[in-house]
Amino acid sequence: MTEQDGEMARDRRRILRGGTSLLVAAALPAGSASAKSASPRRAAVGPMSTVNVTDLGAVGDGSTDDTQAFETAYALAATHVRGGVGRLVVEIPAGDFLITRPHALLNGVAPPRPANGLRFVGAGKNMTTLVFRPDTGPGSYLCRNEDTWSNLSFERMQFRSDTPGASFFSSYSTGLAQDYRFSECEWLGEWEYGLALDGTNTNSEMLWQACTVAGSYRKAFLYSGITGHAQTTPNDQDQFLNYWFTDMKVEYEWGNFLEFPYGGSISCRGGSYIITGKRPVRTEEYGTTSTFFRFPVSRHHDSVQRFHAQDIRFEVRSPDVRVIDCVWSSGTIHFADCDDTANAFMDFSAEVRPHQYSVGPRGPLIRYDSCQLVGRHQYRTTHRQDTQPAVVRYDMCLLRNHPQSEFAVTDGADANPAPFVRFTDCLGTGPAGDTPAPPPSTGPAVPPGGTSPTD
Repeated sequence: MTEQDGEMARDRRRILRGGTSLLVAAALPAGSASAKSASPRRAAVGPMSTVNVTDLGAVGDGSTDDTQAFETAYALAATHVRGGVGRLVVEIPAGDFLITRPHALLNGVAPPRPANGLRFVGAGKNMTTLVFRPDTGPGSYLCRNEDTWSNLSFERMQFRSDTPGASFFSSYSTGLAQDYRFSECEWLGEWEYGLALDGTNTNSEMLWQACTVAGSYRKAFLYSGITGHAQTTPNDQDQFLNYWFTDMKVEYEWGNFLEFPYGGSISCRGGSYIITGKRPVRTEEYGTTSTFFRFPVSRHHDSVQRFHAQDIRFEVRSPDVRVIDCVWSSGTIHFADCDDTANAFMDFSAEVRPHQYSVGPRGPLIRYDSCQLVGRHQYRTTHRQDTQPAVVRYDMCLLRNHPQSEFAVTDGADANPAPFVRFTDCLGTGPAGDTPAPPPSTGPAVPPGGTSPTD
């Protein structure tokens, strides 16, 4: 960059800071740190489509507190809503940006009107890093959205919790918060929640694409059904619909990936899912177990009890790892072309039970298609087994450690076979009869009309 270019860039920053100060002061809540520090100078501001946080004072060196620049960027986005549509893209270049106050990236309680469309764009998930370091962890969120924004997009950036137990995003909706997109993003550090969803309607239509979930989670990366606003009955929270995870790298140390206490419609396609360690402290709720997909409440509206996993490679590195633990009393569960046998050669693998379900006369309906499966699958029954209809099916699956007769078991020390499970064209191991032996050799094949080599 030439000296002239550098001077022009500095002039541009001075103009932006002076020209946006009035709008920023008006948009921020009275008495806030940013409102107090906003300059009183007045200047005309024309329509804007993009703002770069470095033009608002952010440094990105990992040690300078850049909180106010991000609060200013959000305040500008709030003031650039026209006809209910957001008009501003927030750009965050390469660097490590330190944020120390909650809600600095997104504070969706102002403006107090619905807004559609807000983008945060970084330079790359290993290039743009937002370091969240609030004074206290639990209860501190980098973002919050309370019935204000829909159509939010976060692209090509990394989020790191530097205060153990902090959380990334709190979203409350009675019908207005929905349509979130995360593409090429990454989460690092120790979080309580990644995203915590609350409310009585929507909080739906959310997509994660080519993202990396690392770090660790005291609760879950996506926890759908927190009761922070005191709903009177659990079914008030049954509107959690359509969550899509595609081409993910889910490789975190401990905690849960998805936890849906109040139902949900979830699709996970492609990627690698690995839990690398175990919970450092046993808790009453989770023990030492970490689970990719945990659905711990039984009764919901049927329309929001659907889970589908396809083309995913899971690693079960210890008996404390669960792929799924589901107690739904109806709905559907489907695994297709998935493989969790990477560690099937380990001594513990034969006795792991990484897939666990409660089943009753209405299901859930559970199906595995063309999967390779380790250990055993555990089923808990809510009704007498002799009255339980067939609700589970394995079709063309490879059972790595056990024959069919010993693979799906019910509660009890004797690991009784589950009579409500059906196998179709599956391959198991173990006693003869479960895996057909190859036909005996009868010597070299003789082509039609020919003679054997010994003739």
